[in-house]
Amino acid sequence: MSRDRMTPEDWIAAAFRRLGQGGIAAVRAEAIARDLGVSKGSFYWHFKDLPDLKARMLAHWLDQATARIVALAEAGGSDPALRLTRLMELATGDLAEPYGGLSTEAAIRDWARTDLEAAQAQAQADRARAAYLEGLLAGMGLEAARAGQAARLILMAYTGAVHQGIRDRAQLAGDLAVLTAALLSPSGR
Repeated sequence: MSRDRMTPEDWIAAAFRRLGQGGIAAVRAEAIARDLGVSKGSFYWHFKDLPDLKARMLAHWLDQATARIVALAEAGGSDPALRLTRLMELATGDLAEPYGGLSTEAAIRDWARTDLEAAQAQAQADRARAAYLEGLLAGMGLEAARAGQAARLILMAYTGAVHQGIRDRAQLAGDLAVLTAALLSPSGR
């Protein structure tokens, strides 16, 4: 692909694939250029430097892996149960494949352990995800405290699964559905 047709999003997606494969140390302009089949010089056509790319990666992740998924779930109708089902499908679906799949989520969290900007982005995503889940669960009849607890448990299960390297999206979706059903049951078990 020529520099004229290469977009910042192409670079960002390739950077996420590198992140998912080798962590933040693998996100280097030369390596990404090689992956894309373009010169390193074309990197500077779109980004000031590597910190600029990393900052734009985090902004893109917040937009695509949180805001976009919430918007798509919301488009599923007004019923909170249907929106929750849609949310689970989206979170475990193939939307992340161009960015390296589920391993990218774990890699971002690893990156956040050593980088303040990544940690802030992760915390922002976690807060937004928890708040959305909590609202859906409350809309399904759970009292506020229990909805908050259930939202945290669902998020912990999801992040734990991606950290364990679970790549079977259908299994992950099924496991999250079982957990969610248990949390929504009257006994909470």
